[in-house]
Amino acid sequence: MRISNIRKEFGSVIAVNGVSFTVEKPEFIGIIGRSGAGKSTLLRIINRLIDPTDGELEFEGTDVGSLRGRAKRNWQSNCAMIFQQFNLVPRLDAITNVMLGRLNQLSFLRSFFRIFPEKDIADALKNLERLDIADKTLTRVEHLSGGQQQRVAIARALMQNPKLILADEPIASLDPVSAEIVMNSLREIHEKDQLSVICNLHTLDAARRYCDRVIGMLNGSVVFDGPVDQLTKSVIREIYDAEQLDESLTTVSLNQPEESNKETSSAESSQ
Repeated sequence: MRISNIRKEFGSVIAVNGVSFTVEKPEFIGIIGRSGAGKSTLLRIINRLIDPTDGELEFEGTDVGSLRGRAKRNWQSNCAMIFQQFNLVPRLDAITNVMLGRLNQLSFLRSFFRIFPEKDIADALKNLERLDIADKTLTRVEHLSGGQQQRVAIARALMQNPKLILADEPIASLDPVSAEIVMNSLREIHEKDQLSVICNLHTLDAARRYCDRVIGMLNGSVVFDGPVDQLTKSVIREIYDAEQLDESLTTVSLNQPEESNKETSSAESSQ
């Protein structure tokens, strides 16, 4: 994937300002920065939920920015998006929510009446098992915990058979145990499926533990792009535009070794 000079303006506000980077091989990339740095806007541009004011986006030689109609929808299927607030249908059970990831591959009548082929049902069950929530298959998602709902959302993303996964602060609203389970799941998908995962993160410890590469954004621009072991105190000060780092940035993240920790062991959950 190649992103070149992406810019997004909302009136007089510049949300993304000349962002450029390339992804040459499957990587787990964390995007960090202060609130309002442009992280979420950038992911939405990549997924074509919004269009940039200027700049280019290419994936495997295809000009993504020029795609329209079905070609654009196919791209959004190839580029699965996981949201902070899950974006599930609360009154539907887990397996139906997962199968919704295949809607754009069905005929109009099948999608309208939510009539899914047997293969889709089997794939949905397999993805729920992979995320260790097969026991919640027939539970309405409104009755699931936040961590369980996010795993349903990840299973739905896998149903799209994506080439790329985008995750917009997927653990921001989760408790620490659920957050660990979700991040372990995303890391496992990256490693076993050889997919790039680009993940907006609000904590430095998550970036250090799970990411191969970190992109730091400030005021819509990239101010750092490099391996996680180069995420030093001085770099973090620049990303967060802070002369003095507050306690939340130092106690958990900066006291850890400079080497990134890619542990992917599953956390036990009582959910």
